[in-house]
Amino acid sequence: MNQLIRAAFSARWLSAATVFLVAWVIGSKAADGMNALQWAGAFVALAGSIAWAVIEQVWPATERARADQES
Repeated sequence: MNQLIRAAFSARWLSAATVFLVAWVIGSKAADGMNALQWAGAFVALAGSIAWAVIEQVWPATERARADQES
């Protein structure tokens, strides 16, 4: 599965697109009005997508390849 995603799109581009998409959804829902629990969920979703993007940028490619071969 992971190789299929990497073949179709770069995981780095997908992680960056996820950050953009999550921020866009949060912005559109915030314009409609959100309560505190929804804001907390939005913050967690945005933090998760940013974490994924940072991991994709920082994690060395050799360790990613080794992890893909083990699974």
